[in-house]
Amino acid sequence: MNRIYVDGALLHSLRVPFGYWEAKDENDDLDKEIASKFRKGYPKTNIVFTDDRIAVLWQDGSEVMRAEMQAGDESLLRLLNRFFSHERQEIADFNKAVKQFAADLPDILNALRDLVMKTYLRNPVFAQASIDFLDHARSAINPTVSADDVREMLIQHILTEDIFAKVFNDPDFHRKNNVAAELYKLEDKLFARGEKAALLRSLDPYYSGIASTAALIQSHSEKQGFLKALYEDFYKAYNPKAADRLGVVYTPGEVVRFMIRSTDWLCERHFGKKSYSIEALIFSIQRQALAPLLLNF
Repeated sequence: MNRIYVDGALLHSLRVPFGYWEAKDENDDLDKEIASKFRKGYPKTNIVFTDDRIAVLWQDGSEVMRAEMQAGDESLLRLLNRFFSHERQEIADFNKAVKQFAADLPDILNALRDLVMKTYLRNPVFAQASIDFLDHARSAINPTVSADDVREMLIQHILTEDIFAKVFNDPDFHRKNNVAAELYKLEDKLFARGEKAALLRSLDPYYSGIASTAALIQSHSEKQGFLKALYEDFYKAYNPKAADRLGVVYTPGEVVRFMIRSTDWLCERHFGKKSYSIEALIFSIQRQALAPLLLNF
């Protein structure tokens, strides 16, 4: 597989590629260079090829426009306007799903909170599991965690558990988190058969949009940026007052890298132990640091 190095790339705020630019020398045969780049796998979604004379715009697999690279040529302005106004279908679908998500979420939150409260009062097994999880959360997260915090953590977990699996294409990684594993046990005691799927059905387009949009992102660091932006949008819809007051707080990737590499160096120097894959370890912990279970504590 060829590695591709475009001269320039624009990204959406979600860290999804928006468009590309590739510059060639005026002595090159621009059409031959374009054909050569596409054979190597360069994207045809929204890319401008230029030399000192001509700009060529390709969108959605086809050449759509050419313009002279000279001052006062209105065709170049039209080409640039068309480049910047382009929207991939996956992004358009995702933006539509985000708006619908914000509209549907309040009713789902009310239903979930009502279900948790009623189940706590009527189901002693769930009530005891909630108490047990509260003890675990106070030990693992913060001794000031309250019963109300547990309810909200459970609801956030229910609403966001699929997001992480879809972004990183790893359905099991969230279960490896100490607190998340206990939340899954608590969730299992909350829902009757088919109840969860029915309650969250209106959010399916949102989760599907996340999956298709995440598939456009290649690097792990950009996936982390995408996940952060997703959670910011989620939290604004989930609790807009708190989002405005607190923002979304998580451990920056640079800090995580320093902590892990420093620990790895100390372990090797003093104990003769070294991580078999320091980058994999850093990535794993960065993913955990973005988990909503840890954001509010």
